[in-house]
Amino acid sequence: MDYNWKFLRADVNGAEEPGFDDSKWKTVNLPYDWSIESEFDKNAATGGAGGYLPTGIGWYRNHFIIGSVGKGQDYWIEFEGVYMNSDVWLNGHHLGNHPYGYTSFCHDLTPFIRQGENIIAVRVDNSLQPNSRWYSGSGIYRNVWLNVAGPIHVAHWGTYITTPHVDSSSATVVVQTSIYNRLPAAESILLRSSVVDASGKVVSTVESPVSLSPSGRSEVEQSLKVVSPSLWSIGTPSMYTMNSVLIDGTTIIDSVGSPFGIRRIEYDKDNGFSLNGQHVKMNGVCLHENAGCLGAAVPVQAWARRLKLLKAMGCNAIRTAHNPPSPEFLDLCDKLGFLVMDEAFDEWEIAKGQVKYGYHVYFKDNWKSDLQSMIRRDRNHPSVVLWSAGNEVPEQGTDSGMVILKKLIDTFHKEDPTRPVTVANDHIADPTYPAKLGFLKIQDIVGYNYVDRWGKRRELYYSVDRHNHPDWKMIGTESVSIPSIRGKYTLQSDTTANPLTRFLNYRTNMIEAEQLWEFVSLHDYVIGDFMWTGIDYLGEARWPSKSSSSGVIDLCGFPKDSYYFYQSQ
Repeated sequence: MDYNWKFLRADVNGAEEPGFDDSKWKTVNLPYDWSIESEFDKNAATGGAGGYLPTGIGWYRNHFIIGSVGKGQDYWIEFEGVYMNSDVWLNGHHLGNHPYGYTSFCHDLTPFIRQGENIIAVRVDNSLQPNSRWYSGSGIYRNVWLNVAGPIHVAHWGTYITTPHVDSSSATVVVQTSIYNRLPAAESILLRSSVVDASGKVVSTVESPVSLSPSGRSEVEQSLKVVSPSLWSIGTPSMYTMNSVLIDGTTIIDSVGSPFGIRRIEYDKDNGFSLNGQHVKMNGVCLHENAGCLGAAVPVQAWARRLKLLKAMGCNAIRTAHNPPSPEFLDLCDKLGFLVMDEAFDEWEIAKGQVKYGYHVYFKDNWKSDLQSMIRRDRNHPSVVLWSAGNEVPEQGTDSGMVILKKLIDTFHKEDPTRPVTVANDHIADPTYPAKLGFLKIQDIVGYNYVDRWGKRRELYYSVDRHNHPDWKMIGTESVSIPSIRGKYTLQSDTTANPLTRFLNYRTNMIEAEQLWEFVSLHDYVIGDFMWTGIDYLGEARWPSKSSSSGVIDLCGFPKDSYYFYQSQ
C-alpha cells in the first residue's frame, strides 16, 4: 500500500475526517522521509545529533477502494515503521497511537471498513526535539501493507519456525502456528504445513486436524523432518519456505508462506560461536538505518549494494544499532549470509545526555509490546543469531537496572528461547560509574562497548574478566574503528581546530583497531567484534559536518582506506 498517498508537511485540523479536501496536497509514494528533502540548518532543533535537519508534524492520507466487504473477513493494516508518534484513522475512526519509530505495528480495520472508497489518515508527530542521538528521518519511512483474510486465518506473524536438531543428513523443523477463528461457533479444520526448497520442491509435509474454539485463537505445534537439508550458512545462505495452508473440507481458506533457514547455532564460554558445528568468528560492523542523501527511507537496492561491499571487505555480521531494522534489511541479510545482532532500544527509563524526548519517555508503557513486535516479526530470520536488549543504558550502574533487564530477558526467552540475549555495556570497568555485577551476570552473553576504554584494559582487553569470570560468554558489541574522510589524512595529535577532522588521527586509530582485532582473532572465547561503524551515517556531527565519519564506507557508498585495511585482515 505504498503508492499515491497525499502528504502535507504541517499540522491541520480535521485532516482525519473522510470529507477533508486533500486535493492540493503533494502526492508521494512510500517509503517517504520528509526531513531529508529539507535544507541543513545549523540551528535546527535536532542539532548535530540529528544531522541538522528539521522535523515537525506531517499528515498522510490514502484513498483506496474495496470492491466488496466479505462477511466475516478480517482487514488490517501493517506499518513497518513510522518515525514517530503516529496516530491512524480509518474513515474518521481513530485506530490507535504508536510512539516508537522503529517497531512494526498493525491496526484492525475490520469494524470501520466499507464497500467503495475508504480513507486512511496518518498524523506523524516528530516535533519534540531532540529525540534521537542520530539522524532518524521523519514520516512513514518504511513500507505499508493492507491485509485481507477470511474469518479463519493464520494470525499476523503467526508462524514460529525453529530447527532444534540439525546435521548434514537430516533436520527437524518445528513450526508453531497461531490460527484465528473470528466465527462465533467452534470449527474443525485441517492445517497442512509444507517445507518448500529454493527450487519450489516440497521436501516435507505434515497435516494436523485442528479444533478451533469460538471467537478465539488456537496454537498448533507440528514437527517435520527434512532429509539432506541445504544448511543456511555465511557461505551458502540456503533458504526454505514454510507453506501453512488451512483447509475446510476440500476448500483452502487461507495460505501463508514464511521464509526460514535450517541452521544450528551454539555459544560456548571457551570456543565462542559455532554455526552448524563450525567455529565462526563474528567480524561485524554496527549500522544505523540511514543512507546519506537518501535519508531514512533507504531503497532495498541501496542496502543490497552496501551489504555486498561489506561482504567483500570480509564482514560477516551486522549489529542493528540501536533499534530493530526494516524487514527487507533482514531479508537481505538472510539471502547474503550475514549474522545479525538484532537490537531493541537505545534508552530504557533514564534519559541520555540532551535527548530530552527520547524513548525513555515511552519505555514504561510500551517496552513489552514493542519488544514482542520485534521478536515475533524477526524470529524466523536465520540471519538473526543474537538479541540485544539495549545500548549503553545508564541503568547498568543502578539497582533498578537489573530488575528492568530481567523483565526484558524473560520476554525474549518466552517469545524465542532459541537465541541468547546481550546488552551493549559501556561501563563494565568504569572507575566512577561501573556497571553492577548482578546486571552483567544475568546476561546470556556479556556485551562490551569499547573494551579497551578502561585503564589497564587498554591492552589487556577481555583477559581481565576471562580470569575473574571464566564462565562468562563475551562479545564486543561496539569497538573502535578508523574514522576518516575519504582522501584526507591527518597524522597530528591535535585535530581540534577543524571540526571536519576531529578524532581523525589516521595513524593512531589504525594501530588501536589493529591491536584489538589481533586479540579478538587469536582468542576463541571472544565471540566476535562489531566495529563502529561499517558505513557513515547522518548525525552525531559538529557543524559544518553532517556525519561523524566513523565508517569504513562513506555517505555516498564509496570505500575509504580503512575499508582496505579491514579487508587485508
